[in-house]
Amino acid sequence: MAYTNESHMGNEHHSRWFFLWDFLIEKGSLTMAKSVTKDMTAGSPIRLILQFGIPLFLGMLFQQFYNMMDTIIVGKFIGVSALASVGATGSINFMVIGFCMGVCNGFAIPVAQQFGAKDYHALRKYVANSVWLSIAFAGVMTVSVCLLCRQILGWMHTPQDIMEGSYAYIFVIFLGIPATYLYNLLSGIIRSMGDSKSPLVFLVFSSVLNIMLDLAFILVFHMGVAGAAWATVISQAVSGLICLAYMVRRFDILRMEREEWKLESGYVAVLCNMGVPMGLQYSITAIGSVILQAAVNSLGSLAVAAVSTSTKISMFFCCPFDAMGSTMATYAGQNVGAGKLRRVSEGIKSTCVLGLVYAVLACGVLVLFGSDIALLFLDKSETGILQNVQMLLTANSAFFFPLALVNIVRFTIQGLGFSRFAVLAGVCEMAARALVGLGLVPVFGYLAICFANPVAWISADLFLVPAYLYVMRKLRRSIAERDAGVKYCLE
Repeated sequence: MAYTNESHMGNEHHSRWFFLWDFLIEKGSLTMAKSVTKDMTAGSPIRLILQFGIPLFLGMLFQQFYNMMDTIIVGKFIGVSALASVGATGSINFMVIGFCMGVCNGFAIPVAQQFGAKDYHALRKYVANSVWLSIAFAGVMTVSVCLLCRQILGWMHTPQDIMEGSYAYIFVIFLGIPATYLYNLLSGIIRSMGDSKSPLVFLVFSSVLNIMLDLAFILVFHMGVAGAAWATVISQAVSGLICLAYMVRRFDILRMEREEWKLESGYVAVLCNMGVPMGLQYSITAIGSVILQAAVNSLGSLAVAAVSTSTKISMFFCCPFDAMGSTMATYAGQNVGAGKLRRVSEGIKSTCVLGLVYAVLACGVLVLFGSDIALLFLDKSETGILQNVQMLLTANSAFFFPLALVNIVRFTIQGLGFSRFAVLAGVCEMAARALVGLGLVPVFGYLAICFANPVAWISADLFLVPAYLYVMRKLRRSIAERDAGVKYCLE
């Protein structure tokens, strides 16, 4: 971000604060030069993907770890009713917070493309304009969803015995939307320039802080489920502030002139064209989840607890798929910026092989030990809930490779600059979940819930794979025409 050479040197207190960061990086064998960016347009695709993706995966793992700790602490120390209260908000949480995350990921794509093209002036303009847009989006969204929070829970048929707990939890989460934008925007920009290691360090710190705050707010201050929500919001805000301080300290190419901070319509249009479709993709997908959650809610609080528990476990095991997708967004963005489409194809093939291998291993673990893992959240006496958790985990894990394909192909398409296709893929997922929730759950009950996600993933794949082939053909034609025009001009 913008700073002068004097402020970069900093006062003595500023330097002491960063001494801890430098120490951690060096001791963790992650020593960096002043420039911490990474060019993914040259070198072995599989090596680059693994180097970038493993720290990203570990970061997501820690993020899911402290999300799981929320659920474990709530379930063990407050009870099944509180666990169901948090679980009942899962889909609406994903719909709103997912939009924030999608927008920020979309804003990072032009940054990755300009980094690949080595146009650093345009890169800084995109960063500055994304900051202004994020501030506006965060303000409008926070006010809107907080005002409508209780009505939304009512529309979702949230059981009355957990309504107040659900409201107390999700209202605080929505108050933290600015913190969500802060962390996701800045970490997305850091990753877009090839640095996936630093966000990992920040998330490790954030996860430890989140657990400590969970225990303090719930066990010491007796704040209930609202305490778990405050722990999540505060830890994310701290992580975002650390990202900001790190960017100021380390990224030379983000040193901005006053003129580069100006809001410009052209940059805003590109950012919105990338970010809003990606945000809508999350939200549209989540609409199907909201409909499905309403169907789950109609089955009672015990069904809600089972779905909540299995979802937390599944999200933990699905972190590698999310990391593969985010890696391919940056990898594809940098390489399309450099005009290297062959490397994009090589990258997506390698990542699909990795996805298949992991999907088989994860399925085996969940089929054999799913109910045992659920004991982290539930007591042994909850035999009915444990059986339902195992049923859902078995059904979902059997279709993990279609989920891997959804993430890899969708994020690659987004990195290539065709975010609107992601919206259509989200529509496919939404329609599939809505069909199950509205048409099949009333007939087959909980069994239909177990197969809702696999049906949604397969539906999205049937759209995404042809869309990827279409996008690659279009880009190859565009690059060929551009190269022919350059050759003509030179002649």
